Amino acid sequence: MSSWALEVQHLVLAYGERVVLQGVSFQLAKGQLAYLTGRTGSGKTSLLRAIYGDLRPRSGQIGVGGQRVDTLRPQELPFLRRKLGIVFQDFQLLPYRTVFENVAFALEVTGWRDRKKIKERVLDTLLRVGLMARKDAYPHELSGGEQQRTCIARALVGAPILLLADEPTGNLDPEVGREILALFHQIARWGTAVLLATHNENHVREMPALVYLCQHGRFVATSGLAYS
Repeated sequence: MSSWALEVQHLVLAYGERVVLQGVSFQLAKGQLAYLTGRTGSGKTSLLRAIYGDLRPRSGQIGVGGQRVDTLRPQELPFLRRKLGIVFQDFQLLPYRTVFENVAFALEVTGWRDRKKIKERVLDTLLRVGLMARKDAYPHELSGGEQQRTCIARALVGAPILLLADEPTGNLDPEVGREILALFHQIARWGTAVLLATHNENHVREMPALVYLCQHGRFVATSGLAYS
């Protein structure tokens, strides 16, 4: 496969005999942001799961940074996920670790051992996402927006070529959600490809980008958001 940040070709996703999504073909370049839209249950999360290797497709190909994902063995997935950052709707922070420690943990589990380099990378990432002043706070001391920024920092700290986000503003009030969405657009400008799943039409209208729609089991590129 090519050197696109993300390349998907003729993908079909199914659970048993039930086809969830088919006809999925698209590419994302470094520094490009795209929305993945559609109603709840339309296949958005299934597509993200396939991209990060948690769901094997029925057919088709997925490549991240030129590496095939769909043919990887389970023991090879950790190497893939060093190229990926993943942000979920529910924050999944470690409750007894500070912001700094939560973000550092993402490096430690991928083999980083040099404490000085870890500290430098984490502090740089916290500065980028606007959390330097909260680095010693624990998750229960953070607002929802700060918790999501911590999750974004954790996903970003390993310098992934692709960032996946599954409804990252779903648990946030609209104003904070817009701030988080603006941060994802900034991350794309820094050079990381971003695929952001959302059913929030307002966000997409306020900060336009390429839109992919999951609808009735099909996958289409669209400039609109009409669900039917």
